[in-house]
Amino acid sequence: MTDDDVLAEFRAADALLEGHFILSSGLHSSRYLQCARVLMDPRRGARLADALVERMPGEIKARISAVVSPAMGGVIAGHEMARALGVEAMFVERPTGTFELRRGFRLEQGQEVLMMEDVVTTGLSSREAILAIEAAGGRVVAGASLVDRSGGTVDLGVPFYPLIRLDVPTYAADGLPPELAAIPAIKPGSRAA
Repeated sequence: MTDDDVLAEFRAADALLEGHFILSSGLHSSRYLQCARVLMDPRRGARLADALVERMPGEIKARISAVVSPAMGGVIAGHEMARALGVEAMFVERPTGTFELRRGFRLEQGQEVLMMEDVVTTGLSSREAILAIEAAGGRVVAGASLVDRSGGTVDLGVPFYPLIRLDVPTYAADGLPPELAAIPAIKPGSRAA
């Protein structure tokens, strides 16, 4: 699957949005990829996860015994990756503001894990999820996401495999270009405004 094929999947799902968006990171952008919409169709989600698994090195795939994702956005993407890899899927969530494994999910000490996100922009949530996985005994051998919005600059501290890398400019709230400042901002992500 090429980058154009990936973007075609997002367009077909009406998941490539244009306007003024506040990202989970707090940054602003003129484009937003709504992974929840693209993953709404299980066949589309399977195609994207299968394509991402194909791009990952065999030696990394062979080590992964579980996929753990941050809730809420990464849950479906993580489940699809686990299906494609033939391993279990779990997620971390923030009941008190800090990611943790709950709901009876357990990792064995040293269990090798893939941390899977839907979209990575700054990598903050991904790094927080990795810390939670390690606190639960897991060893994150790689990170992955459907979309890397950082333009390839994000550092998760582990090898990182996105399905597609996009270089979409982001802006701090006090540094918006005039054309973006003129449009009302919406926050379509999973974190409250």
